[in-house]
Amino acid sequence: MSMYLPEAVRKGLEEARKTAMRRSSRLCVHNDDQVYKVLRLWDGGFAMDAEDAPHLRGHVDLYDGMRHLYQCLVIASREENGEMIFEFKWHTAVHDRPPVDFERISEEPVALIGRRAD
Repeated sequence: MSMYLPEAVRKGLEEARKTAMRRSSRLCVHNDDQVYKVLRLWDGGFAMDAEDAPHLRGHVDLYDGMRHLYQCLVIASREENGEMIFEFKWHTAVHDRPPVDFERISEEPVALIGRRAD
């Protein structure tokens, strides 16, 4: 069995892989008024398609669909395998309510008390 594929077949497979990753990923980066699709996300950064990706540097917002995930400070580090790799200098999770500096005491009942069977 041959381990080598013709160049046209290899390019076709790579394009199909990129298209599948773009369709399956809901992640995107917002930079000012521009929106860019993210192919992969990990703890230290994310990857975008090298053809579409600008050399981002600075503050961006990372979204999963309409849900705001992170505020990030990023730098474009390198290009590998057709992907532009961006690394986080820092990223902070976005919360849906402001933080508080006191303990919230819940007045809700912990359990229900049933009737006694007599």
